[in-house]
Amino acid sequence: FFTIGTGFESLMTGAGFAPAAGAGGYVGWFYGAVFAMTAATIVSGAVAGRAKLRAYLTYTFLLAAVIYPMVTAMTWAAPGPDLVEQIVGTPFADFAGGMIVHGVGGIAGLTAAAILGPRMDRYNDDGTMNVIPGHSMTFAVLGTLLLCFGWYGFNVGTAGAFDLGDGANTLSLVVMGTTLAMTMGAIGAAGVAYLKSGKVDTLYTANGMLAGLAGITAIPNTTTWWGAMLVGLLAGAQLPIVFEFVSEKLKIDDVCAVFPVHGSAGVLGALMMPFVAVPGVVDSVVDQFIAQVVGVVIIGGWTITATGIIWYVFKATGQARVTPEHEQDGLDIAEHGVDTYPEFGTDRIATDGGSGMSADEFELRTDGGEEVRTDGGEDEQELKMVVSVIRPEKLGAVKQALAEVGAPSLTVTNVSGRGSQPAKKGSWRGEEYTVDLHQKVKIECVVAEIPAEDVVAAIRDAANTGEPGDGKIFVVDVENAVQVRTGNEGTEAV
Repeated sequence: FFTIGTGFESLMTGAGFAPAAGAGGYVGWFYGAVFAMTAATIVSGAVAGRAKLRAYLTYTFLLAAVIYPMVTAMTWAAPGPDLVEQIVGTPFADFAGGMIVHGVGGIAGLTAAAILGPRMDRYNDDGTMNVIPGHSMTFAVLGTLLLCFGWYGFNVGTAGAFDLGDGANTLSLVVMGTTLAMTMGAIGAAGVAYLKSGKVDTLYTANGMLAGLAGITAIPNTTTWWGAMLVGLLAGAQLPIVFEFVSEKLKIDDVCAVFPVHGSAGVLGALMMPFVAVPGVVDSVVDQFIAQVVGVVIIGGWTITATGIIWYVFKATGQARVTPEHEQDGLDIAEHGVDTYPEFGTDRIATDGGSGMSADEFELRTDGGEEVRTDGGEDEQELKMVVSVIRPEKLGAVKQALAEVGAPSLTVTNVSGRGSQPAKKGSWRGEEYTVDLHQKVKIECVVAEIPAEDVVAAIRDAANTGEPGDGKIFVVDVENAVQVRTGNEGTEAV
């Protein structure tokens, strides 16, 4: 307890961040701050979609101000022997935060998610699970690649910024271990996903890279090349297994899989330290393993206890979770008042494959219309609406075809529907689901002077691929049209 108290005081005054940040000063302060931020942001991925912003921000403050400093006070910031060494006689080894940062974040995220409860519609009344795919696989993979790049600042930056004994050799081990573990993490996750579903799951593969990195982060300065590969492979392989256990057995809705990516992977790497270390680093494999186990238990136990108390208080006071209405609308609207993913951007359509010209550059002509003789001998004007539902990628070609036949005015809507096109199987983290509502684009075009038959032919020629799912075209009579600005009616309004 003396170590904890003096270590906490040392951390708060900036006097130390040892042994990983032995240089002290503002470099140590900066790394400590970034590590604390990282542990806090990991939690956000577990509680996404239903936690109140005020609850998450309050917890972030408490984690950075109390929970994380207590962990470092027991380990890195201890002025003398750390707490584990005082208990078992061997210090706890964690080079760049595999357990102290990522383990804390992953365990805290799992604890918070368990108390908060799953997202609405995640589980049915009988306990079966519904798949809620993410918004964009592209963004998800891009995010993991950005994290992979930044992880070199975590591991390699730590080795380069602080005096760690044999600097050049330590740096070479860290660079090698970080890279190999990241690579093998992707292979391990992809391999297990393939064995489970017969497909190489893209998201598991990407997250496997992060799991491999989290696994090696505690020990890259002491791990052999083959040890780094083994740690990365196992960290990636456990990802699909642990995520399935958490979501299906424990019924905890860990949205971004933060526990298997950061928590269990960080624990695994810390525990494997004595078995994969380069010769001469560990005096006794048994003693070091006991120290690693004790350190994991202490850090994990403190994190679970402190996080549980905080989120239970939030829940008891009604401040933990947003209302069902806000959750249904989306927290971007409810919490921030911003539509994060609007259907359309300015005056261009997101799915447009055409010229890309704006309304200012493209001259639109009105259709006008001609008087037609009815059977009763009176003159009246005829309006037709051509409604087509087509593949999104064909929008640009259809726009061009309509302009060529003289009917460039149109209304476009992103829609989804079901027709003769067969249903597809989707996969999200290895869980299959049926997709029978296909994404389409609906085009509405009102014409009078231009024959509706010409418009139909233009759309069909431009949208046709010869495969099921090309869409439908409907022609309907328009009784009247009114221009809002002028009040003109009929073809004058068009």
